[in-house]
Amino acid sequence: MILLEISLYFAALSCIAFGGLPSVVPEMQRIVVDVKGWASAEDFIQLFAIAQAAPGPNILFSSLVGWKVAGLVGALVALASICAPAAVISWWVSDLWERYKEAPWRIALQRAIAPLVVALISSGGYVLATPGATPDWRLWLIAAASATAMLATKVNPLWFLAAGGGLGIILL
Repeated sequence: MILLEISLYFAALSCIAFGGLPSVVPEMQRIVVDVKGWASAEDFIQLFAIAQAAPGPNILFSSLVGWKVAGLVGALVALASICAPAAVISWWVSDLWERYKEAPWRIALQRAIAPLVVALISSGGYVLATPGATPDWRLWLIAAASATAMLATKVNPLWFLAAGGGLGIILL
């Protein structure tokens, strides 16, 4: 039963993941932590940190959540469920999207999606910086410092990830 829940839940997330997996992290956190209780808020953040530190695409985070919930089979189900619907939809729409690349409706839709993606990814950052009922100023400090440094410099973001991890060890 839990594998079916994981499958349906991640398939639904796949269909709304504009901008990639970070855009659905708030909803994933709500279901995994608050509704289902499959992981604590701290476990969720740690899984996200591991996924971000590991090489490979962000989508691998879903497999870590699946692993936490139902072991290896849960990881495979979560990963397949979050990849398959988006892949099928993308394949189906790609020809249409390319055919109408100069159409006014496509240009308008593309412009409308951009702020949506930014908002969804920002909400993911908010969820990760407020894991408990009470916001932790140290997490906000690390997030603000990292974002400011990334916007102000051309340094590889992995250095800021490492620095944020170091600050986390010191401050938390």
